[in-house]
Amino acid sequence: MIENGGNLGTEPTGEEWPEGTVPQEVASSFEYHAKGEPHVNWLFVDLNSYFASVEQQDRPELRGKPVGVVPMLADTTCCIAASYEAKAHGVKTGTMVAEAKRMCPNIIFVEGRHEIYVDYHHRIVEAVESCLPVTAVMSIDEMACRLMGRERPLLSALELGRKVKATVRERVGPMLRSSVGLATSRYLAKVASDMEKPDGLVALTLDMLPDALRKLSLRDLPGIGVQTEKRLNEKGIHTMDDLLELNCEQSGEMWGSVWGERLWHWLRGEDFEMSETEHLKSISHSHVLAPEMRTTEKAWAVAHKLLHKAAMSLRMEKFYTAAMHVTIRYQLTREQAERMKSQRHFSGIRHSGWGMEARFAACQDTLTLLNVLRGAWTKRPDGPEFMRPFFVGVTMHELIPESEYQATLFGDPDNRAGLAATMDKLNLKYGHTTLHFAGMLPAKESAPTRIAFTQIPVQYGVDYM
Repeated sequence: MIENGGNLGTEPTGEEWPEGTVPQEVASSFEYHAKGEPHVNWLFVDLNSYFASVEQQDRPELRGKPVGVVPMLADTTCCIAASYEAKAHGVKTGTMVAEAKRMCPNIIFVEGRHEIYVDYHHRIVEAVESCLPVTAVMSIDEMACRLMGRERPLLSALELGRKVKATVRERVGPMLRSSVGLATSRYLAKVASDMEKPDGLVALTLDMLPDALRKLSLRDLPGIGVQTEKRLNEKGIHTMDDLLELNCEQSGEMWGSVWGERLWHWLRGEDFEMSETEHLKSISHSHVLAPEMRTTEKAWAVAHKLLHKAAMSLRMEKFYTAAMHVTIRYQLTREQAERMKSQRHFSGIRHSGWGMEARFAACQDTLTLLNVLRGAWTKRPDGPEFMRPFFVGVTMHELIPESEYQATLFGDPDNRAGLAATMDKLNLKYGHTTLHFAGMLPAKESAPTRIAFTQIPVQYGVDYM
């Protein structure tokens, strides 16, 4: 790990890499090593405790105090963010409110405000852009910048990282601290940004690999969560050493997808990026139902509303979809949970789950998609364990850009596209629930836009979705 221009290490040798070869992409990047200084290609910015920090910036009376950001002010929910003062007591994302009160009796809970988090996000992007161009916004609190030319030598990149951190504090607010990671691949730059928080500045250069990675756990790598770690363990991968010993083909087989092969390249510092032609893969909306909405009829109304929002997002982003996945989770009694296989939701609810995928001719209008949802809904399970739905999710995938969509020979039945366009025009002007199909009426006030960790709420007309 390199911090603030510390020890730069030594040039790597081929023997450090599996199969005894230095990949061509890595070998060609030794240019600056030959001149005595490593180089990096990416600068990754990660805002620390973002939601809580924004609240402390916007409300000075919260500064220096333990703060927990929650979706609603209720003991039955959990923290979606915690300030560093609260983290010092063990409170973190996912901690139940009741437990957080026990761990930190003086904690202050505030209800999340997605509008202000999005506003600060845009201000932060502008601040970073004043230092260097932002190549990709990864989430509401993360962004990546590709370094060019004289920005790439390590000392220059470290100075640029300090400048980015200072500019965000000066132009957006002193409570907005960030951790900056530098590396030759964007993935490793993200890893570096997580290695020291808060307010860190860390570089992972080629001369530090793979030794620096061996000090990490599997869960320290982005994309490896609890379930993925469990699957890796079942296949004999328990440590970073185990993972780094795999060759490219084995890594692909381990994940069962091209992502495993990409990870193999990224962990070796290769600047191996996805094709710029790749586009959004899915559009989804989900909601945990309020207690009074946990009936089959009201859950359907919520699903209807989620479909309404997803279909509008689909058109605003100029996509067609050819597949829909519907998810329902059902709350179980203690006796039911003990009798059958169940999972625990982050809210603490023991539940069973059901999901179904439907495929159909590509479309983007609400009425056609609603018919698909209705067909899937009729196939949900029946029985006493499936009487209390508490979570509903609707995901559109297999997205097709409008520019690549092939129209059918039979035209648009009932002018459904025209109906959707008229609905969009009114909903953009007056709010996205102004004009809708009657089935979602019981849930019109349910499923509001919530804070998203990986997806930034987008403003369409007067509303965020």
